[in-house]
Amino acid sequence: MPSYYPIYLDVRGRRCLVYGGNHEGERKVKYLLECGADVTFISADATSELRAMASDGRIRWEQRGYRPGDLEGAWLAIVADTRDQEANEAISGEARERNVLLNVADVTHLCTFIAPSIVQRNDVTVAVSTAGTSPALARRLRDEMSSQDCHCLRWAEFGPVLADVRKEVRSRNLRVTPDQWQECMTDDLIDLHRAGRTAEARAKLLAALEAKAHLATSQAPQTS
Repeated sequence: MPSYYPIYLDVRGRRCLVYGGNHEGERKVKYLLECGADVTFISADATSELRAMASDGRIRWEQRGYRPGDLEGAWLAIVADTRDQEANEAISGEARERNVLLNVADVTHLCTFIAPSIVQRNDVTVAVSTAGTSPALARRLRDEMSSQDCHCLRWAEFGPVLADVRKEVRSRNLRVTPDQWQECMTDDLIDLHRAGRTAEARAKLLAALEAKAHLATSQAPQTS
């Protein structure tokens, strides 16, 4: 099996197509919209929610199947309903000709990219992939990490505080290395945050970073 190069795509304002008005198509459409894409879905039928989104003007609905030339001007395309193998092959061929990013759900050999299972907490996004060899395993790992009992993403809960402190550190021109940040990110900060004492956790982190920055300044060689 080939190895895949993991990336995150900026789809804001880009024309993206979704084939399939089933629940999987609905899920793909919703996520593309959340990411700011300009979405058109193409399908003879659609879920009630897709119909509502089309009626509200949030997406465009082409009520038909695939036609040659659909991918002209598209940046990304997803085939969510893969029952028509002939259409799948045709869309894949056109995507390759036009250099359009394409995912055909669970049909790896027709894809130019594969969609990982996603876990999101605040601004942290974790993508899980098995290079197309076991989608079930990727989903299981996603579900395990999505559980509130999983400690592997507990720092994601503290993400907004870290982002806020980072802005203040920069505004005050404090020189803190990545290693020093790691040293200051102690488990007690998470405990304070979970106990509802977020302001105290923020102040403690900032104080620790200040101490690191001042220590580095005091130890810097003096120039005459």
